[in-house]
Amino acid sequence: MSISATQQKESTLAENEAGTQSLQAYSQYDFVPGDKVLLYEDFSQDAVGDFPALWTTNKSGEINTLSIAPGNWLNLNATEGNWWFLKEIEFPKNFIVEFDIVPKKGGARYAAGVALYGENGFKEMSDPFSCKTGLIINVAKTGWETQGLKSGSPKIAGDSKLKPVVEETVNHVIIWVQNRRVRIYHQGSKVLDMPTNIYDGSQFTRFAFLLYRGASSASYVSNIKITTASPDTRNKLLEEGKLISYGIYFDVNKDVVKPESYGALNDIAKILNEVPDVKVKIVGHTDSDGQDAANLDLSKRRAASVKAELSKTFGVNADRLVTDGMGETQPVAPNDTPSNKALNRRVEFIKL
Repeated sequence: MSISATQQKESTLAENEAGTQSLQAYSQYDFVPGDKVLLYEDFSQDAVGDFPALWTTNKSGEINTLSIAPGNWLNLNATEGNWWFLKEIEFPKNFIVEFDIVPKKGGARYAAGVALYGENGFKEMSDPFSCKTGLIINVAKTGWETQGLKSGSPKIAGDSKLKPVVEETVNHVIIWVQNRRVRIYHQGSKVLDMPTNIYDGSQFTRFAFLLYRGASSASYVSNIKITTASPDTRNKLLEEGKLISYGIYFDVNKDVVKPESYGALNDIAKILNEVPDVKVKIVGHTDSDGQDAANLDLSKRRAASVKAELSKTFGVNADRLVTDGMGETQPVAPNDTPSNKALNRRVEFIKL
């Protein structure tokens, strides 16, 4: 079952006085990333012009920079082929996949396919369509297509035409898997919701991008993040006294809370509003990139921005919230890989 235009009230990307997108416009972003990062890949460890060290392909590709966005991007430099992440990933039953994609201009309709699948035995360049169980998400310029796969069984197909990706623009795509259910979010809306898109008992260990002969125009991809989903926010905050959030988003070196943060902030605000006597310290943390003093200042400003959004957008009494920032001084992992740096870029909520 796919979402139709009549089933969903489409949100408008409103702008506030500062010119940033409004969190309210993203109220259908109800996903909440968990407290464990399974993979983060921004290709920052790879040299421009090289093929990324942690990936392989049966075609071609290289790391590029783009004029419209910061950082390194993997250029899927072909119109067909597969690009595999080389290491196995232990996907849980509930997880979230996010990535940025810039589709190249061209007549072919597919920007990229995303393959999540399991194998009978690890093979570096295995065929996602010959998997034990799997899920294929096709990101098209005309919409979204999904296929649940199981060896010897028919495909479970879904599709939606809502808010497709835009050529030569950074599109942030979010895929939320809950057991058999698959939801996709883009441009402030839930664009597809399939309650039984995955075969029961499926177990995924591989991640890859796909392009199809004669139907793909290729893309650039970056900022790939896979996290667990649905943390026990109430228990972490009220009983354990500390909640770590990886679901509050900022642009690089910026302190403005991005609209995609709505789900995580709403989840926290519900608890704070239900238990009005609890006070919380909001603490920002960064990785070690950049100058120490700049990171410390950035972490403090980000914490203050989170407090402002909780008060302004979600009605939490600001007197119950205090803020601080630790910069890069309290890492939870070495700052040696993109995934470890992602663990260090976090916002903590500490019960006082």
